Amino acid sequence: MQLVGMLDSPYVRRVAISMHLMGLAFEHRSISVFRQYDEFSRINPLVKAPTLVCDDGTVLMDSTLILEYLDDHVQPAQRLMPADPLGRQMALRHIGVALVACEKAVQHYYERGLRPAEKQHQPWLERVDRQMLLAFDEMERIVASANPWLHGNRMLQDDVTIAVAWRFARFTTPEALDWSRYPQLATFSARAEALPAFLATPLD
Repeated sequence: MQLVGMLDSPYVRRVAISMHLMGLAFEHRSISVFRQYDEFSRINPLVKAPTLVCDDGTVLMDSTLILEYLDDHVQPAQRLMPADPLGRQMALRHIGVALVACEKAVQHYYERGLRPAEKQHQPWLERVDRQMLLAFDEMERIVASANPWLHGNRMLQDDVTIAVAWRFARFTTPEALDWSRYPQLATFSARAEALPAFLATPLD
């Protein structure tokens, strides 16, 4: 399998980390959707990162859909979604919150870093930052119960996505929020980033 996309994307990185945790062998092709658009389009004409090229040549995209596919193609002990319905429901909720944090951090970065100042719409920026604040506030409450992870001793998909969201936002939007208000997330992130699967997929 080939995973296509840059690790500065939280969506690419969550898939790469998950594949390491699942014990799946893959080739990572670090191709930018901006600087290498034509090269990416030859793999996936829709130019969406992450893109997963399966062993049979099938091209999949969207991190959540890729992870759903991978979870269905590994042994039960390798899966990153809880097997019990209640645990799965909780994980899906956590993942949803973390993906909002990712989405709003990406929007903040694009608006502040890429759009010319005269074209920025302040009410929209304030709305994005408010949504990001609420998502991180909720994640701070969520990880307070981790021991050491949200479902016990093994890191699962909601742990991965929360840790990736935190690292991405802290790295790309340091000015967006008062990050000192999230000590639980900082500790949780440090614990995650020390794992081999995270060290093998550095954001920076």
